[in-house]
Amino acid sequence: MTGADPAQVQLVAEHVTFGYPGRVVLDDLDLVVPAGTRLGLVGENGAGKTTLLRVLAGELAPQRGEVRRQGTLAVVEQELEAPDGATIDDVLERSLAAARTASDELAAAIAVFDHEAGDTGWLAAAVARYEHLAAWDADRRADEALTRFGAPRDPGRELATLSVGERYRVRLAARISERADLLLLDEPTNHLDDAGVAYLTAQLRDWPGALVVVTHDRQLLDDVMTGILDLDPAMDGRPALYGATRYADYRFAKDQMLRRWRARYRMERKKAGALAERLDESYEGLSDAWRPPKGSQGHRRATRARSQVKTVDRRIQKLEAEAVAVPVPPPAMAFPDLPATPRVYTGGPLLDVRAPRVRGRLDLPGRRIALPPCGRLLVTGPNGSGKSTLLAVLAGSLVPDRGTRAVAPGTRLGVLVQERDDEPAGSSFDAYASHALRLLDAGALDPDELVPVAALGLLSEEDLDRPLGDLSVGQRRRFELARALLHAPHVLVLDEPTNHLSVALVDELTAALRATSAAVVVATHDRKMRADLADWPHLDLG
Repeated sequence: MTGADPAQVQLVAEHVTFGYPGRVVLDDLDLVVPAGTRLGLVGENGAGKTTLLRVLAGELAPQRGEVRRQGTLAVVEQELEAPDGATIDDVLERSLAAARTASDELAAAIAVFDHEAGDTGWLAAAVARYEHLAAWDADRRADEALTRFGAPRDPGRELATLSVGERYRVRLAARISERADLLLLDEPTNHLDDAGVAYLTAQLRDWPGALVVVTHDRQLLDDVMTGILDLDPAMDGRPALYGATRYADYRFAKDQMLRRWRARYRMERKKAGALAERLDESYEGLSDAWRPPKGSQGHRRATRARSQVKTVDRRIQKLEAEAVAVPVPPPAMAFPDLPATPRVYTGGPLLDVRAPRVRGRLDLPGRRIALPPCGRLLVTGPNGSGKSTLLAVLAGSLVPDRGTRAVAPGTRLGVLVQERDDEPAGSSFDAYASHALRLLDAGALDPDELVPVAALGLLSEEDLDRPLGDLSVGQRRRFELARALLHAPHVLVLDEPTNHLSVALVDELTAALRATSAAVVVATHDRKMRADLADWPHLDLG
């Protein structure tokens, strides 16, 4: 994005390079974000989206290059801390501090202003700051945002008493009410229901400054963004900026680029293989030439052989010099062939829950949820309606106060929860192996149907060797998905499966869930996934 008026540019990144030990994440990245730009950041999990956001925010210092920002800055990260004793009011007051200061400065300027000989420049500047921040409306904006996002509104309530989603919604409401010149958001729709997403969409579309948003939400890309920056390398090994604002247009352009890239890669490898064979033949001829029969002109034969080898060598060197330096492509998900029924199946539902009630969270009197082999169920509803509670009852991790739950003998359940409180120690591979042993000890794993994590294409070999704590939020989410598939379940219970995943993987996962032989229950706020699964049986808890 270039050619903008420098006075209207909110953010400039020049030659930014950043990496972690043994791994470069951002390499010589340039970016210009003028006011009015709404830029969506996409890419595979681990491509550096969150890292780039932290560098742009000044939280991480680039190892080379520089970042320049103009105006005020507000940031909402994926993972938010809850300091001891911190309250909702503390979060709000921090966000509204600039508006409070602008109000105080204007009041002070008016109080001391000399109407006959005073400097109107100072007063005009104070008025401009006050109007720019709409300081007179700050408290109402904050209260409205809390309400529309479904966040708690008790100012004295401590953050530590809130769920992960509630804390996120409080922080998002506070930052939205700031009216910062530059707003950086990391997966802002993860913890929002339809009403919250609609409110967020309206706020972002009218944002007067600049936005940089990491998101997997394909509908948000369509509704809000003026451009898409894909951090996955293009054919030249660098990120690509797509001006198309529709997700379908971006996917089409990227798929076309990948098709050309792979075709050229295959052609080059084929040429290299053919030349390598000729080189081997030439060396064999050279070897024979050094042992000529008596009376022959061996030196001429050797000269010709050496000349031929040099020619082939030069052609290979030329090919390598002209070849595209193709990085290893991001792993494509290989969804396993899950079984439809246990080995011994006598008929009836695989999972049957009747009239579940969890006091204060869920009450479905007279309702039966019976999931047959290959069955499907889409669960929707606003935040607080009991979707996660219902899925926990279905999964067997929560015993209801009322109702019954029955599982067909031998049925294995694969469960993906919305958020995990615990984090397994060790590497991803070690944690996967430990989970397999626990399932085996519990009789919930058939060794003949074990799904190897490396076969899923969700994590690279390098990522499998890294400690889980060193992986990005999205990579850890990939690990959780892999762990749900480990024992080849007959029933998948997935709570907000698109959270933190890349847009490409969400597309692949949606197609896999439609095609799998396993029964599937999905609870999701993702509007595009709901549209893609609209023909499934539907339970609305709203």
